[in-house]
Amino acid sequence: MTTATPTTTDFQSWSHAQLQLVEAALQRVLPAADIAPRRLHQAMRYAVLSGGKRVRPLLAFAAGELSRADPERVALAGSAVELIHAYSLVHDDLPCMDDDELRRGRPTCHVEYDEATALLVGDALQSLAFHVLGEYRLADDLKTQLEMVNLLAAASGSRGMAGGQAIDLESVGKALSVPELEFMHIHKTGAIIRASALLGARCGNGLAERELGQVDQFAKLIGLAFQVVDDVLDADSSTATLGKTAGKDAKANKPTYVSAMGVARARELAQELRQQALDALAGFGERALRLRQIADFIVLRKF
Repeated sequence: MTTATPTTTDFQSWSHAQLQLVEAALQRVLPAADIAPRRLHQAMRYAVLSGGKRVRPLLAFAAGELSRADPERVALAGSAVELIHAYSLVHDDLPCMDDDELRRGRPTCHVEYDEATALLVGDALQSLAFHVLGEYRLADDLKTQLEMVNLLAAASGSRGMAGGQAIDLESVGKALSVPELEFMHIHKTGAIIRASALLGARCGNGLAERELGQVDQFAKLIGLAFQVVDDVLDADSSTATLGKTAGKDAKANKPTYVSAMGVARARELAQELRQQALDALAGFGERALRLRQIADFIVLRKF
């Protein structure tokens, strides 16, 4: 008997259902807009509830299927990751960083409000992410939940996302090699993507350390592919399509995969990384279906 290959529509239905769960979780954990200080809370909600692909929570849900995790737990873990991601975007858009005025098709947080408020929004969202990980029961044992807190903290800090951003700022005007680009993006973009998958997997039970290592390897590779695709889209798409300013990396003289190897080779690299990521899931069978579909979604989006 031949099993039919799941369709794109099947993935869309699944992702829509998971996104409803994470949006509900974000609505629940974010302070209401009418609670003092109102302007700060309004700006926090503006920064988080403004759409976006929610790739990181989807990764958490997909990895959670490997360990048969409770979707309600994964929704909260995914919302914590999304709060960290939103804070990083708010700070990344500030004049002292990338100085951007458009994000997800809307004015960036500091444009809609002001720079000081945007700075506080990022600070508050980061704190809220760890409050979520500590407030709710996300794993069957407290040791695992503490590991989840440590995992997200490490992924967010100087040896993860913040460190990668520092390397990015130091690299403006420089021609980085591909290994140097990989080192930067394993930290800047990849650390939070890896944390997303591992947090989702740890919300459930039954995965051996070797299997968690496979999940981590998959997420590392697909995180690099995500950045390669981003670089191609930045060079090859319009602002209207992206929902953010197109071509800003070239204008800012930032090193990218496109500047290092050209658009055509960057496209090939994204496909190679996708295949390597899929190979890392060997042995999981149908339990890894959603992870494989997310790999396709990341690499093939408007590509």
